[in-house]
Amino acid sequence: MIDINTASAEAIDAIDALRGHGFEIVRYRDDRGGFDALRQLEEVPGLAGKVTGLEDVIGFG
Repeated sequence: MIDINTASAEAIDAIDALRGHGFEIVRYRDDRGGFDALRQLEEVPGLAGKVTGLEDVIGFG
């Protein structure tokens, strides 16, 4: 499990479902603050509808 609020773009890209989105997730996090819930990841460009099933992989520190 990784903490999406502290993980590097490379660590995020290591998750199959998020591969290629690490940079966008980190940029969004830096611009708007941390994430509190999985549903917030759907606001990151390119991730709408792609975060289902990641509850066991992502934490929110």
